[in-house]
Amino acid sequence: MADASVLFTNVNVLDSTGEQPFAGEVLVVGDRIAEIRRRAGDLPHEGVKVVDGRGGTLMSGLCDAHTHFTWNNGDLNALGTMGVEEHVLHSMRSAKTYIDYGYTMCVGAASAKARLDVVMRNAINAGEIPGPRYLANGMEIATTAGELIGSITQYADGPEEMRKVVRSTIALGVDSIKLSMSGEEITGGQRAADNYFTDEEVAMAVKEAHNRNVRVCVHARSGESVKIALRNGVDIIYHASFVDEEGLDMLEAQKDRVFVAPGLNWLYATLNEAGGFGYPRELAVEHGYEIELAAAIQGLKEMKARGIRLLPGGDYGFAWTPHGTYARDLEHFVKLLGFTPMEALQAATALGGEIMLAPDELGKVLPGYKADLLLVDGDPLADISILQDITKLVGVMKDGVFHREPAARRPEDDVKAMTSLPDSSPRQTLVHP
Repeated sequence: MADASVLFTNVNVLDSTGEQPFAGEVLVVGDRIAEIRRRAGDLPHEGVKVVDGRGGTLMSGLCDAHTHFTWNNGDLNALGTMGVEEHVLHSMRSAKTYIDYGYTMCVGAASAKARLDVVMRNAINAGEIPGPRYLANGMEIATTAGELIGSITQYADGPEEMRKVVRSTIALGVDSIKLSMSGEEITGGQRAADNYFTDEEVAMAVKEAHNRNVRVCVHARSGESVKIALRNGVDIIYHASFVDEEGLDMLEAQKDRVFVAPGLNWLYATLNEAGGFGYPRELAVEHGYEIELAAAIQGLKEMKARGIRLLPGGDYGFAWTPHGTYARDLEHFVKLLGFTPMEALQAATALGGEIMLAPDELGKVLPGYKADLLLVDGDPLADISILQDITKLVGVMKDGVFHREPAARRPEDDVKAMTSLPDSSPRQTLVHP
């Protein structure tokens, strides 16, 4: 249950409307933001729990638009043979890790086992395990010989097979279905520039899903797969690395309907940081990841210029993109795509509310919105990478309940802080070309 009333005082409110942060107070009553004032002391302090933000930033919880609770931080080929019991425990830990890092909204992008996403979502909603708000997915759907990882894939060839597989997946209680439309170079057999679906197959999947109020998301790296998805009403496009001019025009024409989540950190880390896991940069370059990253950056910059809704997040849970490193995508948006820190934060918060289908309740710090809040010891507009440091994420609240409550500070702590030397220990940050 939500704490009755909580007053955040001495905070800089970053409300995700695009306005600059302002010093003020935020009153939470039940599971909602009740009032916001720009001057300290304006809101009642009696009978409420007072949280002194100590000049930190109070902002909306974050959104990951391409989430895999069931990915195992290791060999994905083992996901199909991983015992159900161990897989449940791992997925529970993933859900907790997301909210530990301030992610209160996540969009499921495929489950390694048929019901795992649904079970996790239901358990979170019932308060049985900690985790973000979650939109559950099923196992990826591929056509024959178009799978990325066979053990976690279901297959459908032609419209009628697609109808049956989509219907059986929807029957599990999912919020979305996932089509694996194009390849992935690391598989060694499926090319990122390939497309494995027909218009008829995608049209059938979308028809069946939309008839039952379920959305369709797609793994679409190739330019042709992006266009097939857009021609047939797909809701969320993942990657879009090789989008061409025609595809960009189609995206722009549908920008008020469709979302794109590129999963940039997967490309960046696979090219630059997978060597210690047996996939050296030389091999990644040979397989085309340097070319794909450059193409993706160019296309995504054009999407940004055209006002297409781009959201960070994606494909965390591989060995070199482990759970807990989610906010790296925000830094990539700034350093690789030219987003301002404010634009990157809006993409991860306000647009998060939109992709979660609750734009009037989630993703902003405004009266009437859900009290899904992140208290940061610092200013993410000055240093977007601060959101990667869990020690700076001093408070996490969802539905008016603290998942992690800020530690109380004593007067002697203030004296110690003023007299101690600055911390000179190194801090790992991303290095970009």
